[in-house]
Formats: sequence, C-alpha cells, structure tokens
Amino acid sequence: MTVRVMLISPAPGLASRAARFDDDAPLDEAGTRRARAAAASLPGGARAVAAPSRRCRETAAALGLDPAPAPGLRDLEVGRWRGRSLEELAAGEPEAVAAWLADPGAAPHGGESVLDLVARVGGWLDGLAGGDGGRILAVADPAVIRAAAVHALGLPPAVFWRLDVAPLTLTELTGRAGRWNLRCGRPLTAPAPAAG
Repeated sequence: MTVRVMLISPAPGLASRAARFDDDAPLDEAGTRRARAAAASLPGGARAVAAPSRRCRETAAALGLDPAPAPGLRDLEVGRWRGRSLEELAAGEPEAVAAWLADPGAAPHGGESVLDLVARVGGWLDGLAGGDGGRILAVADPAVIRAAAVHALGLPPAVFWRLDVAPLTLTELTGRAGRWNLRCGRPLTAPAPAAG
C-alpha cells in the first residue's frame, strides 16, 4: 500500500538564526508568527507526528497540529558540538570539522555520524512503507529531512551536505514496496488575500 510522508521543516528558532547547532532553544516570536501564518497551507487528512526537538514541537503547535511524538525523527546528535556555531568550531577544530564534512561515517564530536542518521531515518521511512499506507505529516529538523531524501532516493551519503532545507517547507515522499518518489521543498505560506 502507498504511503505519503510530508516532511515539514520547522520555523527558524534562536539557534538557527545564530547559525549554531541546535541546543533545544525555543522558537522566537518571529518564527512562531511565520508558522501560524503558514497553518492554512497545510495539506489535510494526514496523521501528524513531530520530532522531539523543541523547535519541531513548537512549530507543530503553531501550525495547529496535535502530533504524536516520533522519537525516530530526532535531530542529528552532534555530541559536544551542541550549541556551538560551525564558524567557532572551524576555528578551534578545523581538522575535525573538515573530516566530518568530507566523511559521512565520521563523528569527531562524539555524537552520530551522517551514515548513522541516514540509517535511522531510513528505517523509520521503510517501516511506514511496509505498513498500511496513508498520509503522514511530520515536522522534522532539516538534517532529518536531508537524511530521508538521501535514503529514499538511494543517493550517496556524501551528498547529504549539498541538500538545503529551508524553514517551513514541505518535502514529500511517496513510497511503496521499497521505492520512493520525492517532491522537494514546497514553501508553506499564508494564502493570498482574496481580490475584491
């Protein structure tokens, strides 16, 4: 049976605006406003789930969703790099950052490698495709959405860093029997005002 998984990236929060690895900071007021404005453009008739991060849960709430928790969609675990900026890390640990960005199996931060993330998210996706089908609306962190695309399309894990996921966009995967199709990055926007 076919399953449609619609992955929504969260509104920007304090960490994303500061270009830091997420430290479970809340959405700021601007991010909450943007999510509320986008609520009307959500596709209907889907079961909602949300990743455990605070920004995903708060985005789901601002979108008017009442999602079930989805622990398998937790963000890439960056270990001791959590809360720090990539610029700061590149200055202090240039070899570790270079290895992490070049090798999908590297985890110099003591957290999860990109390969591990892709396998975890891929297992979640494949579990859905083997189920009874339906539509799922999932609010998930950008790294999780990139990992889902890499897995679904059988892309080399090295392309993970070349996939951009903008805030409040919808990436749609449709799958059945181990085969996935991808529709990329539709923005969630407030409806245009009626003319007249």
